[in-house]
Amino acid sequence: MALRRGASSAIRALASHRYSASSSSLTSRLFSASAESKKIVGVFYKANEYASANPNFLGCAENALGIREWLESKGHQYIVTDDKEGPDCELEKHIPDLHVLISTPFHPAYVTAERIKKAKNLQLLLTAGIGSDHIDLNAAAAAGLTVAEVTGSNTVSVAEDELMRILILVRNFLPGYHQVVNGEWNVAQIAHRAYDLEGKTVGTVGAGRIGRLLLQRLKPFNCNLLYHDRLKMEPEIENQIGAQFEEDLDKMLPKCDIIVINTPLTEKTKGLFDKAKISKLKKGVLIVNNARGAIMDTQAVVDACSTGHIAGYSGDVWYPQPAPKDHPWRYMPNQAMTPHISGTTIDAQLRYAAGVKDMLDRYFKGEDFPAQHYIVKEGELAPQYR
Repeated sequence: MALRRGASSAIRALASHRYSASSSSLTSRLFSASAESKKIVGVFYKANEYASANPNFLGCAENALGIREWLESKGHQYIVTDDKEGPDCELEKHIPDLHVLISTPFHPAYVTAERIKKAKNLQLLLTAGIGSDHIDLNAAAAAGLTVAEVTGSNTVSVAEDELMRILILVRNFLPGYHQVVNGEWNVAQIAHRAYDLEGKTVGTVGAGRIGRLLLQRLKPFNCNLLYHDRLKMEPEIENQIGAQFEEDLDKMLPKCDIIVINTPLTEKTKGLFDKAKISKLKKGVLIVNNARGAIMDTQAVVDACSTGHIAGYSGDVWYPQPAPKDHPWRYMPNQAMTPHISGTTIDAQLRYAAGVKDMLDRYFKGEDFPAQHYIVKEGELAPQYR
């Protein structure tokens, strides 16, 4: 109960918080203050019987970020669906006349150039969470659309999940759990490939908000910490964390016992870990990927797990999402995969629901969003997607 009361207080505080960004008019196909009723479409996963299990479970289709009553009280139309794929899906019916599309990384509505072309009234694409690669960002920029997400809303959630996955892989936890479920007892099966985390070299590919939080949380484990990023940390922060900058990714990777992927999916990072890249990794490497599935070459990961070159692979991101039943990562050895859950804890849902509400409120008033939330603004992509 205390957790629920605390979470409810958090969303009230976030929803009422006013950021310091100054107001200004937005250009191109962008918006301005208007009393006109808007058609807003939200695409979220269905929770079915779980929708009523927690009053703060806002990220599902049934609870729709908790903003329906507020939107409708302002005269706006709010359509919510989980049906997002194919020419006859529910989303497709609303593409021609919607003004705002809200989606999440956990059940993404893929916004292609074709959909953008059909969406004559579309002005705003919002991601409830972090990561807008389900949108064709270049097409959105060319069309003068605004793309924004709730930056920082689930960084703690994802970093904590990454730390958990590292420990699960290092300690060879899952086979032991399966033994218990299956009524077995074979210590040797677990112990022959279980290690301590202390003393291992952990490298993060990307050290933005999530990567930095992960490094901070790894410091007490006395690991050797490395990071590769387009930007080097300030020396004071780097010293506090105890991490070493590696400018050359190909030189960092062979040093790592554990690799964590924390880079956004861009044209540069799509398929980055292909057969050639994986061959450069230390034999027996462990990989955690909560960033995006498409950063990895799907079959190359399967092959490396099958030979033992990758001794363990864990993550919650796939391509496409939801992952089809025949996705090979479901069946490859030495995996500890889950559905896309790391960034959608109840605490994170409260934060990104409040962030979406705040941006919609600003949109109706013709105000700017907090600067860090923009992914596309006035035809320009955010630096991490260039």
